[in-house]
Amino acid sequence: MTIGTFEADLNGESLRIGIVQARFNEDVCHGLLAACLAELKHLGVADEDILHVTVPGALEIPLALQKMAETEQFDALIALGAVIRGETYHFELVSNESGAGITRIALDFGVPIANAVLTTENDEQAEARMAEKGADAARVAVEMANLSIVLEELGQATDEEE
Repeated sequence: MTIGTFEADLNGESLRIGIVQARFNEDVCHGLLAACLAELKHLGVADEDILHVTVPGALEIPLALQKMAETEQFDALIALGAVIRGETYHFELVSNESGAGITRIALDFGVPIANAVLTTENDEQAEARMAEKGADAARVAVEMANLSIVLEELGQATDEEE
């Protein structure tokens, strides 16, 4: 096996991307979505290759991601949401469980998932981060989709050589 290097590939042409967006903390989630869609377009992902669905909150994101992953129609998925600390333990529960669920879906299905569920102390922190995090999620999804495709092709080539 030769040693090579994969350079980050941010070409989104022909990639199919699924987006699951929570509606809770709606203004922040709309900001995440707007930045994400703008960056996906900038990276060459066609509008018709994007499926956007909404769910009530961050805890519902993993199930929607799972259903999308089961279709095997997406090169990458994106989770968008905002969990803002309140006065109860609920913040920790929602943050931890949604994050764990998102990770589990990615690993179980072998599909890249860009996790852009903000977890912040207050509304101001969420608003300050939403544009960059939304755009970053698009870049992560495209780069990881392309990396996954290359690694899958590498695995198929290795299987053919044996």
